[in-house]
Amino acid sequence: MNILLLGSGGREHAIAAKIAESPKCSKLFIAPGNPGTAQCGTNATLKLDDFGAIAKFVKTNDIQMIVVGPEAPLVDGISDYFANDKTLHNVMVIGPSKEGARLEGSKDYAKQFMQRYNIPTAAYKTFTKETFKDGVKFLETMNPPYVLKADGLAAGKGVLILDNLEQAKEELSHMLNDAKFGEASASVVIEQYLSGIELSVFVLTDGKHYKILPSAKDYKRIGEGDTGLNTGGMGSISPVPFADKAFMQKVERNIVIPTVKGLQKENIQYKGFIFLGLMAVDAPDGTLSPYVIEYNVRMGDPETESVFPRIKSDIVSLFEATWEGELNEESLEIDDRYAACVMLTAEGYPESYRKGDVITGLDNVKDSIVFHAGTKSNENKLVTNGGRVLCITTLSPSLPNAILQSMQAAELVKWKGRYYRRDIGQDLLKKML
Repeated sequence: MNILLLGSGGREHAIAAKIAESPKCSKLFIAPGNPGTAQCGTNATLKLDDFGAIAKFVKTNDIQMIVVGPEAPLVDGISDYFANDKTLHNVMVIGPSKEGARLEGSKDYAKQFMQRYNIPTAAYKTFTKETFKDGVKFLETMNPPYVLKADGLAAGKGVLILDNLEQAKEELSHMLNDAKFGEASASVVIEQYLSGIELSVFVLTDGKHYKILPSAKDYKRIGEGDTGLNTGGMGSISPVPFADKAFMQKVERNIVIPTVKGLQKENIQYKGFIFLGLMAVDAPDGTLSPYVIEYNVRMGDPETESVFPRIKSDIVSLFEATWEGELNEESLEIDDRYAACVMLTAEGYPESYRKGDVITGLDNVKDSIVFHAGTKSNENKLVTNGGRVLCITTLSPSLPNAILQSMQAAELVKWKGRYYRRDIGQDLLKKML
């Protein structure tokens, strides 16, 4: 079949590589793609918010399946757009309906959903410009750190964790009264701070059945030792060593099953990924308990770059079964090796950063996978074209070796101002000792 993958980052390169492996894929198009995805299929110049142009492309190129990489088209209702078109409703769109995408599009909606189905999450309240003073009073009742979340999509930048009460009040004012994150912070969720270790668990669901994909840990801060500004993600490890069988059973029983059953009960069409952003919190009995920090309605980035290389099953078969509502009839086979992914970024990222620097050394990388995130071809040269530029992933039976090989490969790739965190996974290695 002919498949269209929407997106242009490292996540999409990792997904494209897995789709291209499938014997069921005749032609793969990636829109808009990047020089890395061009090695897996054909890039197409389409804007992800122009559903009309996407529909025309689908008809012209006889596309049978659309896989949606990023969240924005899902929140904007691309699944509904195709479902409501009599000539296109049979196109398999892998991604939830607009209502389902509200799990990511609105933090307040997601929190209410979790409360309805007793899904463990932090205590919270939501405030608007009109209830700003109530928000200040609520902050005064809490203990630091203070967690402020823009209700809507803010490109991963809408969460603030602050130790100082006065600073928290000031930032709440900036978010609500000064529209710090635009419409995304028209409402702000203030929630209890959960102390623990973050990890991500990914679920593929047809709205009734589900498959739990490998766990992963993302590293958000720009600086080593988890310091500095938040980024889109500086690397990832899969699986997470402390997410053992007992912990994952809790995730399935307390979070995955209630989430899928809640979607069913509310008659929400959901055929795609659910990203569970979790905090593993120490329980009184000495074990770890999972709490949901957030839902996302697509795969994470850079977690996809460590999770997808570990999937051994035919991903297109899994997607087909997702669309048909028969995911329970498919098996999910996972490579038991560790994957370590290191993100290489441009100088200045995550603030204003350089573009157009020539990238060298890619040919020297032999035993690792290179995923393109923010690159561009310019006069037959590969140049930087984003904050996060390349992602290097290594698979190995040993986590220390996977990390070491990715670090060694990262050192081989160069451009002016190239930066990467050299401590990806080191916290997990300490816990394994």
